[in-house]
Amino acid sequence: MLSKPRSTPVRSPAPGVIPERIPGPVTDGSPLVTDSNGGSPPATEPDIISANPSASPDRETRRERFRRKAHRSRLHGYAVLTVALVAFLIALAASNTAHVKVDWVFGSSRVSLVWLVLFGAILGWLLGLVSTAVFHWRTRAPRRGGGTS
Repeated sequence: MLSKPRSTPVRSPAPGVIPERIPGPVTDGSPLVTDSNGGSPPATEPDIISANPSASPDRETRRERFRRKAHRSRLHGYAVLTVALVAFLIALAASNTAHVKVDWVFGSSRVSLVWLVLFGAILGWLLGLVSTAVFHWRTRAPRRGGGTS
């Protein structure tokens, strides 16, 4: 697994000289600091570059890594559940192709059973959304301040 090299702030070894960051073959992954003319690193390099890996803001803590991996696992679970639901709906549609008589208040009609089940599921889902919104609206916390009464 490849990761980007740590970038630590580097101070210029001399006033007016702009250091360049060169990710080189250093064992601890720290960038090399050279003069703007391509010279060798200054003698005070160990004082300039911190070897403390925990001080780097690019490092991921254990908690952040656990949260990221848990989120990934939840997403995989949702994907598996979605595929299973789609497979179930396809099996339901394939097994319920018969036509049934539906009696309405005024008249009747013949409809494929799969369309009747699908219509009922969508209608139930929409009614659930509306009732949840109404309950949330009627039981919300009262507004504070802002009024002139």
